[in-house]
Amino acid sequence: MDQCSIKSKSRVAEFQQLFGSWATLLSRLYDDPKVAQLMKTRIRQYLNSHPFFALTVMLFGAMSAIPVGMFLSFALVTIIMSAVGLVFFEAFLLFVGGTTLLCVLSGIALFSVMVSFIFNALYFTISNILSRYNPNLTKQHDFQEKESEGETSKTKEM
Repeated sequence: MDQCSIKSKSRVAEFQQLFGSWATLLSRLYDDPKVAQLMKTRIRQYLNSHPFFALTVMLFGAMSAIPVGMFLSFALVTIIMSAVGLVFFEAFLLFVGGTTLLCVLSGIALFSVMVSFIFNALYFTISNILSRYNPNLTKQHDFQEKESEGETSKTKEM
């Protein structure tokens, strides 16, 4: 029985120490100017006259803190993820658009080279065919070239 009484005395001492620390914390809380201002309001007077309702409000506030905190954390994480996701999505779209533009421009360049090659081949082919079947065109062309060379030599002599 001695041991039981020693244990119960130590528990009582621990409880008194805990109660003393709680009392110190509450006195600090009541000394805070914001709390003192709140304690002078009608809400405090109402809650003081209705202890059951005050206990209900305190329990609701304490128990709703975790779900509200979790929801706010979820909302914050969702906002951050959507912002980061939007940045990555925009970067992906810009990459796809840039690659598409590069492919289109390469295709246009290849098409331009091929059309230019075809037109040049047609031009030389048609001019050779015409020069074979219509020699007057070639003579006229040669005559114009000789005239332009003669004019150039005259301007050099002056």
